[in-house]
Formats: sequence, structure tokens, C-alpha cells
Amino acid sequence: MTAAPLITTPFTAESTAAEVISGIDLSGRRAVVTGGASGIGIETARAFAGAGAQVTLAVRNIEAGRNTAADIMETTGNRQLAVASLDLTDQESVAAFVDLWDGPLHILVNNAGVMAAPETRTPEGWELQFATNHLGHFALATGLHRALAAAGGARVVSVSSSAHLRSPVVFEDIHFRARPYDPWLAYGQSKTANVLFAVEASRRWAGDAITVNALNPGGIRTNLQRHITDEELERMRRAAGPGAAWKTPEQGAATSVLVATSPLLEDAGGRYFEDCNEAGPNEPGTNSGVARYALDPQAAALLWQVSLETLAE
Repeated sequence: MTAAPLITTPFTAESTAAEVISGIDLSGRRAVVTGGASGIGIETARAFAGAGAQVTLAVRNIEAGRNTAADIMETTGNRQLAVASLDLTDQESVAAFVDLWDGPLHILVNNAGVMAAPETRTPEGWELQFATNHLGHFALATGLHRALAAAGGARVVSVSSSAHLRSPVVFEDIHFRARPYDPWLAYGQSKTANVLFAVEASRRWAGDAITVNALNPGGIRTNLQRHITDEELERMRRAAGPGAAWKTPEQGAATSVLVATSPLLEDAGGRYFEDCNEAGPNEPGTNSGVARYALDPQAAALLWQVSLETLAE
């Protein structure tokens, strides 16, 4: 864990994105939200737009993106919404998005993802969840590094999950070429990778005044769970502990919005948040907090190098 005191805020698991961003002015700021046309991505983008930001929805489904943009314009009155094509499993798509971006970027929310998918591989042979949840976002963020540095005080938000507690990154066999495929272990290690990215990116980019933090948005019923049965979802909810309940999308987006905009996080990077506050270490047998291996600086540095080498193959 970081030696610095944990960051606490007035907000809780019940807080909404609108409550978290209330009073914050994002006029003149530019934000990108991947997966901005579904689930908590919509409410993250809506909160930014409501605070006056210029928001780009980076999406695979352009029609869904345009419909979402129209809805956000109507509900916020902000017309500064753009929709751009982005398929995180397609490196040409990521490169095209980066090439088309012009000017500074103040907020990047790496929000899109896939959960517990059946065994699937990209054309490169990469395991789909690691390719989508980590490698695609890694390529996007590093590709946009110059734009983030130009913003002066940019923030990158890496949306992880409590599922990171299921697995560290297994460097010996990231893509399940030797071990039997397990959808939850694959998802877990990709979510650990999201935290490790925040640790190493914050270290590398501190001189550019870029901060990067990771978060667990909590349990929200969205299209992310399309590969999971209702029975399994209910078991997951019960396993989360007594009184655990599903969050609304507005509540699920709150921690992302807080990490992206709150003045309480000024200059703070490489940390992990949940329920709108920085999380402490995970206690064995619980489903909250952050695993020590997810904040390990050596693992974070190794993942960065492995990611660069993988994308260069």
C-alpha cells in the first residue's frame, strides 16, 4: 500500500455521479469515455457533460453512441458531445482513434470491458478479456500520452473491479496457452492489470502532471454481465457480504467521476478507490479492499514491459 494516508471523501456507496460532481466546473475540459454508450459509461459521460466538459464517447457501436449522445445533450443541455469509433481488441482501430485525436485531453476514462467471457482469442492469439480490458486500454492511454501531457494536470481513470481479488497477473501464462481456461480467473487478472497500470503510469508520467488511479465501481446490473446467468449473479451478490445490494448506474459511475474530477485527489496517483473513497488492503475472506499484488511496483513495471512487447509482436 501507499505510505500516504488513505484519501477519504464525504461520499459513499449510495452517492451518485451527479452528487459527486456537483459544484465542479469542467468548462473548457475535454474528456474521453471508452464504452460510453452503455452501463456506467453513459452516466460517467453524462456527469462530465453536465459539468460543461467536451465529451467524446469512444464506442464500438456508432449508432448506440449517437443515441446516447443525443440523450445526454437533451438531459444536460450540453451540445459538446462527439462519438468516435473504437474497438479495443483491434489495434488498428485504437491507432486510428489516437491518430484522429487533436489537441489536449484532460480526462481519459478507461471504462469499457468484457466480463467472464467464454474462451475467445483475438487474431493475434491474445485472450479476449486481457486484450480488451488491459491491452487495448494500455495502447490507447500510451498513444494519447502526448495529448494528456499537453493538458496540464490530466487524469486517467482505470476502471477495475473487486474481481481483481480472484487472480494476480499470471505472467508465466497470461493468455491461457498452457493452463485450462477459466473465465473468472481471466477476468480477475485483467482487472488486476488495470490497477497495476495505474501504479506504473502514475510513476512514469508524474513529470507530465498526469495522475492515474484505479477503482472498483461496485456491483451494477448492466450489459457487462451478458455472459453470466441470473443465478450466478445472485450468488455473487450474496458472496459480497450481508446487506450487499446492486448499485444503480448513477451510483456505479460515482467513483469513476470522483476519481476523474474531485479536488480531493489533486496530485494523487497510483491508488485504488471503491465506494467513493480510497480502499485499504483486502482482508482475507472479504470482497472489498485492494490486493497487495495489485499495487506491487515490481509487478506494475513488469506488466508495462510485457504490454509493450506484446503490442509490438
